[in-house]
Amino acid sequence: MKLYGSYTSPYVRHCRIVILELNIDCEFVETDQAGSAARSPTQRVPFLEDGNIFLSDSSAIIKYLREKNGQSFCPTAIDLNNFCLVNTAIDSLANLFFIKRDGINIDQSPYLQRQAARIQSTFNELNAIPFSLTAPYNDADLRLACVMGWTKFRNQFDFSGLSNLESFYTLISSYQPFAKTAPPA
Repeated sequence: MKLYGSYTSPYVRHCRIVILELNIDCEFVETDQAGSAARSPTQRVPFLEDGNIFLSDSSAIIKYLREKNGQSFCPTAIDLNNFCLVNTAIDSLANLFFIKRDGINIDQSPYLQRQAARIQSTFNELNAIPFSLTAPYNDADLRLACVMGWTKFRNQFDFSGLSNLESFYTLISSYQPFAKTAPPA
């Protein structure tokens, strides 16, 4: 089994955490934009090869790994909704990050301003959710931690004032699989 990705991607990090949690023998292959464009139909990371199985989305990869090892992925509608809320935040965050990096001023676009507002309202909603404070963490918890880690690493959002999220992040930061997959300094 091979997981392709980058060390900084929150999607890849979540997959790496699941691999560590389940003690799966998996080779990690660091892949850049050119490599992902050539190998994955989505032209992004992560993607996974396991024999004749090829998966090109982190959610599908996590579901596959969990089910292959007798676990469930987002077993309730609430778990899945929380997971999807976090995905909404990171999709908007990542888009704005790359748009800003390309030198585009988001203040000049009503669409991009809506994306920024979506990030704030989504994190406000997530702040009201009682996430786990100890392991075992579910996949919504892990995805949230990975997104918060990426956001802090890239200085893309200020979580001050969102005390529930800050407390959650402080606690999960000592969780060994999360700590072990932190982006390089």
